[in-house]
Amino acid sequence: MGGAHSREDLELLDSDEEQQSEGEENYQDAEEKSQRSAERGPKTPSSVEDVEAKLKALKLKYASPSQSPNLKNAVKLYLHVGGNTPKAKWVTSEKLTCYSFSKTSRMEVDDEEYVEEEEDDDVEKEDSWWILRVGAKIRVKVSAEMQLKTFGSERRVDFVARGVWAMKFFTVEDYKVFVGKFTDCMFENTYGYEATEQNRVKVYGKDFIGWAKPEAADDSVWEDAEDSLLSSPGSATPVRANQDLREEFEEAAHGGIQSLALGALDNSFLVGDSGIQVVKNFSHGIQGKGVYVNFDDGSYRGGSSLARSTPRKALLMRAETNMLLMSPMNEGKPHTTGLHQFDIETGKVVTEWKFEKDGTDITMRDITNDSKGAQLDPSGSTFLGLDDNRLCRWDMRDRKGMVQDLARANAPILNWNQGHQFSRGTNFQCFASTGDGSIVVGSLDGKIRLYSINSMRQAKTAFPGLGSPITHVDVTYDGKWILGTTDTYLILICTMFTDKDGKTKTGFAGRMGNRISAPRLLKLTPLDSHLAGTNNKFRNAQFSWVTENGKQERHLVATVGKFSVIWNFQQVKNGSHECYLNQEGLKSCYCYKIVLKDDSIVDSRFMHDKFAVTDSPEAPLVIATPLKVSSFSISSRR
Repeated sequence: MGGAHSREDLELLDSDEEQQSEGEENYQDAEEKSQRSAERGPKTPSSVEDVEAKLKALKLKYASPSQSPNLKNAVKLYLHVGGNTPKAKWVTSEKLTCYSFSKTSRMEVDDEEYVEEEEDDDVEKEDSWWILRVGAKIRVKVSAEMQLKTFGSERRVDFVARGVWAMKFFTVEDYKVFVGKFTDCMFENTYGYEATEQNRVKVYGKDFIGWAKPEAADDSVWEDAEDSLLSSPGSATPVRANQDLREEFEEAAHGGIQSLALGALDNSFLVGDSGIQVVKNFSHGIQGKGVYVNFDDGSYRGGSSLARSTPRKALLMRAETNMLLMSPMNEGKPHTTGLHQFDIETGKVVTEWKFEKDGTDITMRDITNDSKGAQLDPSGSTFLGLDDNRLCRWDMRDRKGMVQDLARANAPILNWNQGHQFSRGTNFQCFASTGDGSIVVGSLDGKIRLYSINSMRQAKTAFPGLGSPITHVDVTYDGKWILGTTDTYLILICTMFTDKDGKTKTGFAGRMGNRISAPRLLKLTPLDSHLAGTNNKFRNAQFSWVTENGKQERHLVATVGKFSVIWNFQQVKNGSHECYLNQEGLKSCYCYKIVLKDDSIVDSRFMHDKFAVTDSPEAPLVIATPLKVSSFSISSRR
């Protein structure tokens, strides 16, 4: 458990004055000579001059800070060793080397080496891309997976390439040239177009040019948000509070946990391979009640198939007395043709529903509540459904007003209540609803679309993609902020804008035109990204949970492998905090805390804000692994 900068604060071997630019060897030689001198007999220097005289006697070599080697694209290369141990440090890998960007038609990566085929200058192939070479040690495709982090004040960039590396540039100009070229190569690798102004407009659209050139974007909406939040009584979390995570409770789970359904009332639920474990909600977290319901206990007379497939999604409904359980048709595929309705009070599956439209079976890849607080509505009978090219609302009430005969083997049909089937190309992946029922949808191409409560046919606003698929999306209760999850970063978007009449609206209620601010990215540092593991990706980023107008979410949380990563929402919006200083491109926030578990995390979510207590600014955080569930409190230490 710790903050993002706890390991990054390790300084590079040389300071800004380059006092050890000749590498580790001289430093180690000096240390060995000092040790030998100490063995002959310790002497306390009488003055600073004596110390300097002794250092000069060692004949250490120093370079002038203004001295730049006569080598094109010259850099110093460092490697981070020691991981997350007390011995972690930066070591000099190359005292003087150079980098280059080159186009390649193929790059195969295995455990030993990179193999490339260079293209001729006059030949362009469809599968070509830019790679970065640094000396003889680094060959890496320019991509978001590198997790490049810039340090303008230090003329330094850190990145991941089978390890964590740092390059230090000899002049500010060298640094800026590298960052500019890297940005252009990234654009071309991502979109397949050369990084020209015309192509940037082609990719982002003229209204979103601030996404390509953040320095030209209107960020006043972020500043307005900061001012309003600071004066809001519902946002008592200090911007720079020294916050601590305190584990309150941990217990073993019954069976392998697959998903987490948090309740805002008395209970929450852990959905596992063979059943549902009921846990009780407390102000310090969740705790087991000893109640477990098996799927295969004959609870459904129609012969439910639930026992043969593990539910991937659990959705609470009807004042949390019912739960919809959605299982994929095939392993590894999210789509399903139906779902089970589970009565929590009786512990039985009461209905097995089918998805159908115009007499034809269809699939859904995700479901969610009509609105942020809909699960608390005791009469709720509708919910939202999403498939690759469908957005709809399903109704569980029978058209003829008849009670479903549970003895029938045939599954009843859900009523297509409202929605739209798009012809092609939307590639929807995930969605979420606001407090008033507006809908945000994330797509495979990275686009994020906003639909009002009145229409599912045409998006009011469509934000362009940054090149990575949106795998999960969440939205604040008031609809003003959207959080999208990609494999390598989170994207935070402000939907507020001022219309031509001077009224403040969200992108759900009107077309934003060109009055759109640039988004902010939330990332792991290169070191933390490397420690998380190459195959571990960001998953399920979401805001803390409020269901009341006027209250503001305080934190964001996401999982990466065994990490649960937490950001202070108000700090992310504060444009003057340290992360954003001297950054190039879209502002990226690295100020977070990490909770490390012993096993891969299934889900990390904040409980409803009604469970926040007086000594904590936030409701407890619940972290579920396949075999354990833990609760944490966030306390403010003064």
